[in-house]
Amino acid sequence: MALDGETLEQLLATVDRFVEERLRPLEQRVAEEDAIPPEIVEEMRRLGLFGLSIPEAYGGLGLTLVEEVQVAFRLGRTSPAFRSLIGTNNGIGSQGLVIDGTEEQRRHYLPRLASGALIGSFCLTEASSGSDAGSLRMTARAEGENFLLNGTKRYITNAPEADLFTVFARTDPATRDARGVTAFLVEADTPGLSLGAHDKKMGQQGAHTCDVIFEDVRVPGSAIIGGPERLNQGFKTAMKVLDRGRLHIAAVCVGVAERLIEDSLRYALEREQFGQPIAEFQLIQAMLADSRTEAYAARCMVEETARRKDREVPVSTEAACCKLYATEMVGRVADRAVQIHGGAGYIADYGIERFYRDVRLFRIYEGTSQIQQLVIARNMIREARGR
Repeated sequence: MALDGETLEQLLATVDRFVEERLRPLEQRVAEEDAIPPEIVEEMRRLGLFGLSIPEAYGGLGLTLVEEVQVAFRLGRTSPAFRSLIGTNNGIGSQGLVIDGTEEQRRHYLPRLASGALIGSFCLTEASSGSDAGSLRMTARAEGENFLLNGTKRYITNAPEADLFTVFARTDPATRDARGVTAFLVEADTPGLSLGAHDKKMGQQGAHTCDVIFEDVRVPGSAIIGGPERLNQGFKTAMKVLDRGRLHIAAVCVGVAERLIEDSLRYALEREQFGQPIAEFQLIQAMLADSRTEAYAARCMVEETARRKDREVPVSTEAACCKLYATEMVGRVADRAVQIHGGAGYIADYGIERFYRDVRLFRIYEGTSQIQQLVIARNMIREARGR
């Protein structure tokens, strides 16, 4: 159920203030220390940011997708690391439970995910499987009513902070694709689960990733999302929540792009060359205009697709279009921002080069641009053949 207009405006105004007054002043510190201050995490908890998309019945805000993308636009106006911390709790880490979890699983985990008492993480990628997620090799061998999990997951966001992992493992060794894969809920303190060293990344310092290693990790059949009857159904659960995740990432990209455009315009008005602000030069104006046009197009795409999704209209193709266009768009905007700033854009003091590195990840995780292209084209072909 959508919030009433006044309540939504209050929420968005609160997020605006939080971003402007608390998060943006800390961007450089987070990048240098590779850590989000604990007091900021606690403020996120109090604001309900860990439970944006979790139903009110389980302690969340229960936002519609239209409302969630409005929040994401605002969270995108600061370093992506801040949003990354709450991302899994609002995405695949909770929506799989909301859609396919048993009532017992929902009541046990969702209130704590919504409050931020638990940090969620999503374990799919492996050393030899990323875009080809169906080829994963991690196994879950049945042993009575339990399963023994063995394997290593790679580049797992929030793993160093996580309390609960959604883990995909092969439960049918006869399969070599997405069939025969099951989704498990595994708590971080389960014996046999360990973490690798923090990855040293190109950008998004403050958002941590590392390997998650499973060595004879024993979990009961009740740890399967949806219970034992959903054995070998893990990818079906994942597919049900992809549209929301793709739209959320696209909305964040819009927010980052609008922030970079704002910074670029301000610099162009202040920086003088040949006796006038560089904003007066038509080639600078062209870069500003192209950036504004593309960001506006992405915003419209996201808002319209969110409206359709809330009306329960199938949006698999449109969500992939949003993810593809918005992530590629923000990369172009970041590149123009560096160019407009000139030498200052290349120097760390201004923060532009940090965003240039940060946004590069959006085109890779949660489905690369090339995977989005395949999804779009295959859906088009399937629809054409079905007419």
